[in-house]
Amino acid sequence: MSFKIAFIGAGSIGFTRGLLRDLLTVPEFAGIEVAFHDINPHNLDMVTQLCQRDIDENGLSIRIQPTVDRREALRGARYIFVTVRVGGLEAFQHDVDIPLKYGIDQCVGDTICAGGIMYGQRGIAEMLQICKDIREVAEPGCLLMNYANPMAMLTWACNKYGGVRTIGLCHGVQGGHWQIAEAFGLKQEEVDIICAGINHQTWYVQIKHNGEDMTGKLLEAFEAHPEFSRTEKVRIDMLRRFGYYSTESNGHLSEYVPWYRKRPEEIQDWIDLGTWINGETGGYLRVCTEGRNWFETDFPNWMKDAAFKYTPEERGHEHGSYIIEGLETGRVYRGHFNVVNNGVISNLPEDAIIEAPGYADRNGISMPHVGDLPLGCAAVCNVSISVQRLAVEAAVHGDDKLLRQAMMMDPLVGAVCNPKEIWQMVDEMLVAQEQWLPQYGAAIAAAKERLASEPRIPTRDYNGAARLKVKSVEEMQQDRESANRNAGESDKAKERPAAASEQR
Repeated sequence: MSFKIAFIGAGSIGFTRGLLRDLLTVPEFAGIEVAFHDINPHNLDMVTQLCQRDIDENGLSIRIQPTVDRREALRGARYIFVTVRVGGLEAFQHDVDIPLKYGIDQCVGDTICAGGIMYGQRGIAEMLQICKDIREVAEPGCLLMNYANPMAMLTWACNKYGGVRTIGLCHGVQGGHWQIAEAFGLKQEEVDIICAGINHQTWYVQIKHNGEDMTGKLLEAFEAHPEFSRTEKVRIDMLRRFGYYSTESNGHLSEYVPWYRKRPEEIQDWIDLGTWINGETGGYLRVCTEGRNWFETDFPNWMKDAAFKYTPEERGHEHGSYIIEGLETGRVYRGHFNVVNNGVISNLPEDAIIEAPGYADRNGISMPHVGDLPLGCAAVCNVSISVQRLAVEAAVHGDDKLLRQAMMMDPLVGAVCNPKEIWQMVDEMLVAQEQWLPQYGAAIAAAKERLASEPRIPTRDYNGAARLKVKSVEEMQQDRESANRNAGESDKAKERPAAASEQR
């Protein structure tokens, strides 16, 4: 088979190298074209060298086409992976640090909450430009597979305003599926699930083992588990009160709802510092910073390490390669995809981006009808969908009033801040991120004027309830295996150490 795949944001080593391995594990794909694009030529060069070495050592003749010209990378592409972080770690720092001044303590800040909303403003503006290039130079009818966050907002904007068929892909469902099996003392393949909702708030509405419905037994299993009972307190509490387990990690979930991070003195009751994903303040920013610094420093050693093996047993669990395999070869793949609802989940809005079971084969991507979510689960999702809709429309139209309303409607922002504080925080975030927000020119000028001339609401120098310092390269050298895993996977904490209480 011969077709072209473009990676936009290829400097994201964690996704690019793994996705390429997964794709080239498929025997029929040994002759495809691969293009890498990134705006950072240094990162692009390092990732290209590493991936080309993998290709060569697996005996394939593919030559990666690296380019800083996005249109050149997209030209003739049938499939496009997007893994961009607009504004990089500099903007990400603002997403975490400015809200902290107002008492908003985020673990990640990439989905909703103050950081996720602003991340969406930057990302949507750029994604619509990517879509424009795709429409003009890519293969007609191509498929954009978005791995970038905020997943739902970006996928929503691309489908509604970008004019490009877009599907959002995330590995959260697989991670929770593994946890559920572990809690029951079973293998993942022995547990059947139906999971539905919205990205990062998807619910395991049915869990079966050998035909027996285990859904009602899950709370007891998690409460009895020696590790999860300590590290997943937010998820367990949501399971206790809503009846269903949620896909996303303890730290992620804690910032999507108003109950667990609004009082600094209570945050430690709900999180664990054994690994960042369990709720550490600014945890993902820290590990991303460490990963970038480590990869920059240790890259020569990466080139000396063993190459990735393109074998079935080494293939990862990201959906992207399996979708392409299904579409091109006809082999049926079942995964969980982020798509426009269109009635798949009956009690969520038609235009929302939902995450639900889907199938990929030669007929395309098919989404079976799920029906109604349990009423409480739907209510949690609908709150986030309202925030997403406001944020998408704000980003597309450069409407700072809608942006401020999105912040007000956000569960955690609204639980912590009053309207005047939210207005001033948005002004600060707009001004700090001006270079990545071209659609907000007039609003940013007005925000600068207000910040310079009007009395300021007092804020505080607050580092969060559970913030850890960024490790130096010298500290990371003491455990190179851990540092490599961090840089190579953008440390999604797939391998989690024991709970902090066990480590002490």
